[in-house]
Amino acid sequence: MQYKAESPEDYISQLPEDRKAPISKLHQLIKDNMPEGLESGISYGMLGYYVPKSIYPDGYHCKPFPPLPFINLASQKNFIALYHSGVYAKQELYDWFVSEYPKHCKYKLDMGKSCIRFKKMDDIPYDLIKELMRKMSVEEWIEIYESAIKKK
Repeated sequence: MQYKAESPEDYISQLPEDRKAPISKLHQLIKDNMPEGLESGISYGMLGYYVPKSIYPDGYHCKPFPPLPFINLASQKNFIALYHSGVYAKQELYDWFVSEYPKHCKYKLDMGKSCIRFKKMDDIPYDLIKELMRKMSVEEWIEIYESAIKKK
C-alpha cells in the first residue's frame, strides 16, 4: 500500500493503529543505526533511507533525479516490508541474514530478493535489524551499486 505522505511522521500518522508502533520502532532503529551518510525521508511512497545527491550526485539509474535508494520500510496489506538493497546485492550479507534470522524469530523467514516480510507484529527481530543496519557502509553500497548496475 502506498500512502501520500510528505514526511516520515506523516506516513506513520496514516497507518492503521496496529502498524504505528512497530513501524515507528523500526524507523527509529534504522535511523539510529543506518550507515553514516544516509538520509531519511519518503522514497517511492515508503519510508526511505537513501544516499543523498550531495554524496552521490548521479542518483538512481532508472530515474536519476531521486537519490540512490538503499533501504525502504513500508506497511503493506498483510505485512511490514523491509527492503534492503545490500541484502539483494551482496550474497555474503544475504547468507548472513538468512542464517541469523532463526536465532531471533520463532517464525519462518518470509523473504524475497531484497524484501523481508514481517507478518507477526509481535515477532519482529529488532536486534537483528539493528545488526543488519551496521553491516554495510554507504561507500560499500555505492561501489557494489556501480559495479553491478551502473554502466561505466
